[in-house]
Amino acid sequence: MKAIVIEKTEAGTSTALKDFPQSELMEGDVTVRVSHSTLNYKDGLAVTGKAPVVRRFPMIAGIDFAGTVEQSDHPEFKPGDAVILNGWGLGETHLGGYAEMARVKGDWLVRLPEGMTPAQAMAIGTAGYTAMLCVMALEQHGLTPDQGPVVVTGAAGGVGSVAIALLARGGWEVIASTGRVSEADYLKGLGAASVIDREELSQKPRPLGKERWIAGVDSVGSTTLANVLSMTRYGGAVAACGLAGGMDLPASVAPFILRGVALLGVDSVMCPIARRRAAWTRLAHDLDAGALEAMATTISLEEVIDRAPDILAGKIRGRVIVTI
Repeated sequence: MKAIVIEKTEAGTSTALKDFPQSELMEGDVTVRVSHSTLNYKDGLAVTGKAPVVRRFPMIAGIDFAGTVEQSDHPEFKPGDAVILNGWGLGETHLGGYAEMARVKGDWLVRLPEGMTPAQAMAIGTAGYTAMLCVMALEQHGLTPDQGPVVVTGAAGGVGSVAIALLARGGWEVIASTGRVSEADYLKGLGAASVIDREELSQKPRPLGKERWIAGVDSVGSTTLANVLSMTRYGGAVAACGLAGGMDLPASVAPFILRGVALLGVDSVMCPIARRRAAWTRLAHDLDAGALEAMATTISLEEVIDRAPDILAGKIRGRVIVTI
């Protein structure tokens, strides 16, 4: 079968599209014929070798896939079922989605929601599913649109694009922060009420800044997240899910102890299956199909290696579907 394979070398790693023996797929009780995957930030790191994402070799890259069950020993799935997989170490410790076939644990799979195509599922992908988890975290914290605006950082990226579309449709006033202000029309088309340059959130953070929003969805981390926290209104919360700007957090405790601000960590990789299913059910109903189409582009499996550096350089807008 065709697969994008990452191998260990003396210089680091090498990545190539090659033939991979289906007999060498890892253990699992469900075998899936993959039809679509997607290009996420973590995929970019793995394929380029820019970060030690991959923890076993050789590794088939790709942290997502959608496809059809070919064989199953799992009680919940049978041949012909349409399924989605996000995370669970796929493309890191378990052979991933950039291949024509995958063998995985059935407990990791989510059924494709009714009315959603595999291509639409991968237009959403881990980035969009993570955005939904962020929205759910803010809602669980008790925040509502009538309390004030929400800021979304890394707005033109995958998480940001889907978060804007979801929040705007939910009635929120969305402030989109991006380093690509040329994408303002695109972001407003997704539902952003206003667009700010990320430079506003790139300066050295004050312990407390002017209160500007009640909620935030952050995929950047570092100084950006510190500034977002310092400008969050009393009783607000920020859902943090990414580190495109760095793993550090040069903040103070002031927002937490003087304004009661909460920092909500959002993980998509090991998220329990019940919450995954809830997120995908919400995505099927809450995400406008037109907005999803506007943010998605499609590439072939053969194009992934060449496009991977672009997502790390911030040159990709929205979501990228990979056809297998």
